[in-house]
Amino acid sequence: MTTADAAEHAPAAGADPAPGGHREAVRELESAFTLLFTQLRRAYAQAADAVSPGMLPGTFKVLTMIDQIGPVSASTLAERMEQDKGLISRAVTELEGLGLIERTPDPADGRIRLISLSAPGRERYEAVRFPFVDQLEGAMIEWPLASIERLTGLLRALATTIVPRAV
Repeated sequence: MTTADAAEHAPAAGADPAPGGHREAVRELESAFTLLFTQLRRAYAQAADAVSPGMLPGTFKVLTMIDQIGPVSASTLAERMEQDKGLISRAVTELEGLGLIERTPDPADGRIRLISLSAPGRERYEAVRFPFVDQLEGAMIEWPLASIERLTGLLRALATTIVPRAV
C-alpha cells in the first residue's frame, strides 16, 4: 500500500471521527501494538544479550540498522533512527570495541567514516537474528502469503503516514 493508497482510505476532513466503531477499532489496534512492542522489546533484549552479555537493546537496534542500511555514516544513522548523535556515537564505539563493526573512509569524502558490520559482527548478528525470524515464520506458518504481504504493506503505509506532533 502506498502513501497515496493510505491517504485514499483516510477519513475526509470534517468527517465523524468515530463512524461505525472506527475509534474503538483504532484503540484495539493500539492495544495490539502495545502487546507486539512488548514482545519485540523482549526479543531485542534477548538478542542483544546473546550478541554480547550486558549489551543494551538500543545498541542492538543500532547494529540492526547498520545491517539494514550500511555502510552508513554515524550522522545518517542518527537521522534514520531519529536518535541523538551522542547516543549513536556511544553505541558505535561499543560495537567497534566488541569487533562487531568496522569503520572505513568514505570513497566520496575521506573525512567521513562509513560504518558496516565486520565479518565476526555479521556472523554473531545472523546467529541471533535467524532464530527470531524462525519464530516469526512459525507464528505465521498458517497465514496465506497474500495476508503476510498485505500486513507488510499496511504496516509500511501506517509507518510512513504517522507524523509525530511537536510537543
